[in-house]
Amino acid sequence: MNYSYSDGSTPVGLDVGTSRIVAAWPADNGYRFSSQLNSFVTLPNSRLTEGVLRKESVPHTVRGNEIIVHGNESERFADLIGAELRRPMTKGFLNPGEPESMPMMQNLLLSLLGPAAHARQKLFFSVPAPPLGAHDSLTYHEATLRQILGELGYDAKPINEGLAVIYSELESSNYTGIGISFGGGLCNVCMSYLAVPVIQFSVPKGGDFIDSNAAAVTGEMINRIRMIKEDGFFFNAISPDKAHQVLSVYYDDVIQSVVQAMRDVFQQAKSLPRLGRPIPLVLSGGSVLAGGFRERFEQALRQNDFPVPISEVRLAAEPLNSTSRGAVIAALSEM
Repeated sequence: MNYSYSDGSTPVGLDVGTSRIVAAWPADNGYRFSSQLNSFVTLPNSRLTEGVLRKESVPHTVRGNEIIVHGNESERFADLIGAELRRPMTKGFLNPGEPESMPMMQNLLLSLLGPAAHARQKLFFSVPAPPLGAHDSLTYHEATLRQILGELGYDAKPINEGLAVIYSELESSNYTGIGISFGGGLCNVCMSYLAVPVIQFSVPKGGDFIDSNAAAVTGEMINRIRMIKEDGFFFNAISPDKAHQVLSVYYDDVIQSVVQAMRDVFQQAKSLPRLGRPIPLVLSGGSVLAGGFRERFEQALRQNDFPVPISEVRLAAEPLNSTSRGAVIAALSEM
C-alpha cells in the first residue's frame, strides 16, 4: 500500500470518543494511529510544576492559578493527587455542564492532529447515532466539532461511528453486516447493506456507566475502578475481589441492554433488506477488550431468536483503532 499525494497532505480519520480520541492516517504498511485520553485534570499553579511539565513535554495549559493537564498524562496526575478526571464529553456528546469542554477539546485536537498540512485537508470524524430514549444532542455536537476542525484547516465531514466500524472490518462481506462500537459513553449500532447504512442507533450505556456504578457500589474512585477494569478483567474468573464481582454485574447489564435494544429495533424495522445469507457481526471499542466479552455477548445474542440471521460474532482486529480506521477509509474513498 503506497500513498502519495501531490499536495503533500494525507486524509485523516478521527474517532472522537467520550474516553479517548484516536487519529488514523494511511501509511506504507497500512495505517498509523495516535491517541489521547479525552480528559483533563487541574493542578495548583507553580513555576516549578510548570517547568517540569514543559521539560517532560506533558501537554498542559496555564490559566490563572491553575495548570490544566490534558490528554494521556491526565490519568496519572489524577491518580497521584486523588482527583477525578474531568471530561470534555459525556455520554457520547460534548458535555454542556463542563465549562472547559470546548477549550479542552480544541487543545486535545490540536495536540493530536496539529494544523492541517494543506488547505482543506480531508478529515472524517466519528459521530454517534441518536440514542434510544434520550435527548438528542447530535446537532450541536457535530457542528461544534466541525467548527474546531475547520479552524485547524481541515475539510471535516462526519461519519456514523457504527458505520465506520463496518468500513474498517467488513470489506470481505462487501460492507454488509452489523458493526457495534462499545464506547465510553454510548454503544453505537449500525446495520449496513452493501456499504449503505440501513439501521443506526445508540444505547446510552457504555464503559462510563460500568465505571461509575461499580465505583458507587464499592466506594472506590472512578479512576481506580477504570484502572482495575483495564488491568486484566476477565468474565467468569473466580475472584474474591469485590470490584471484579461488581464489574461483571455491570458489564452484563450493558450487554443485555444492547442485545435487547437490537432485538426491539430490528423487529420493529419496516425496511430491512432481504438477505440471501446470514451476515457477520463485529464488536469494537474499549469495553470488548475484557476477557470473554465476545463469548458473553454471543451467548446473550443467541439466547432467543434474533430477527436477523448472524453468521458469526467476532472482535475487530484492533478494537481501539477500528472506528478511526473506518473513518480514514471513508476519507480515502473520496480522494
